[in-house]
Amino acid sequence: MVPWVDSIGEPPPVLSEDTVDPDPLKQFAAWFKDALTAEEVLPEAMTVATSTRSGEPSARMVLLRGFDERGFGFFTNYDSQKGRELAENPRASLVVYWPRLGRQVRIGGAVVKQSAEESMRYFRSRPLASQLSAWASPQSSVIANRQVLEDAAAALAAKYEGAPVPLPRHWGGYRVIPQTIEFWLHRDNRLHDRIRYTRQARGGWRIERLAP
Repeated sequence: MVPWVDSIGEPPPVLSEDTVDPDPLKQFAAWFKDALTAEEVLPEAMTVATSTRSGEPSARMVLLRGFDERGFGFFTNYDSQKGRELAENPRASLVVYWPRLGRQVRIGGAVVKQSAEESMRYFRSRPLASQLSAWASPQSSVIANRQVLEDAAAALAAKYEGAPVPLPRHWGGYRVIPQTIEFWLHRDNRLHDRIRYTRQARGGWRIERLAP
């Protein structure tokens, strides 16, 4: 059997609780940099799983838009299914997967809204068409056909021609505050490496190895 080799051309390193960074955000930053170097397709793509108050789950792909000691950010329509579920049950699980590297990260924790200033800053950085779509699309609502969206976008483009598009009140950012972060590394024979960080009440993180 040919040993598994990552896209950088080297055997994957052993993921060890003795050698990972004691700060999971720094460990994530190192892996994210590796994903960029490996030219992963959309390395910032991640699954966001939410659930209703009664526990009915749903999941979808979004784009990671920044991470730091405060948590992991993404932006969306607050009236969407995920927005409604987060209003009921403000907890989420994130999954980032980099297939070329054979790596996965799972993040779970409480969710808070980002500030209006942060949402505005990101909204202003988006292409004009994306700003208009935030107004045009009643996300997760049933619509008659695609023409409804295209007509709404065209009307908004005419309305705001030459003028700044305002930030919709129903649109903005969330931040997942991690309680647990798990790093997974592909290994031969399905004996994968799994290292989990758990936030401690008095600060710092507990690091443990999990069976694959």
